[in-house]
Amino acid sequence: MPKPSPWPHPDHSELEDFYDDPWDNTNIVGVTAPPWLRLYGTDRRVSKIYCHVEVAHSLLRALEAAYEVEPDVVSRYFGCHVDRNTRGGSSPSLHAYGAAIDLAAHTNQNHAAWPTKSDMPLSVMEAFAREGWTAAGAFWGRDAMHFQATQPT
Repeated sequence: MPKPSPWPHPDHSELEDFYDDPWDNTNIVGVTAPPWLRLYGTDRRVSKIYCHVEVAHSLLRALEAAYEVEPDVVSRYFGCHVDRNTRGGSSPSLHAYGAAIDLAAHTNQNHAAWPTKSDMPLSVMEAFAREGWTAAGAFWGRDAMHFQATQPT
């Protein structure tokens, strides 16, 4: 059973109250990535995951739990912290806050419907949910590569 989400709602004021200014990277830390994490589409090992300090331990726990059930999916890292706005929008992305991660992007693209056009396993979504993270595929029905440390919308 998932524990209650410790994360803020995904509205701008709550995000800034919890994570601070997304363009000020002082809260972004580089945590040692698990040894099995590979840069998506390559065999290159990811040495650090850059994320917000508040989500770092939870993110690593979620990745480890998901890797136990779906190693081939979870080992395909596509990114975490990126200074950018939401696609087509003017507000900061959860990636700008360092509070989102993308995995297995090639088969779980943004506009691909989950589960009919995406293949993100429910067990991976459940591993993140146990840490209170929102799985986009489960809650939005698309963008199944995306997981964010916010309460579901």
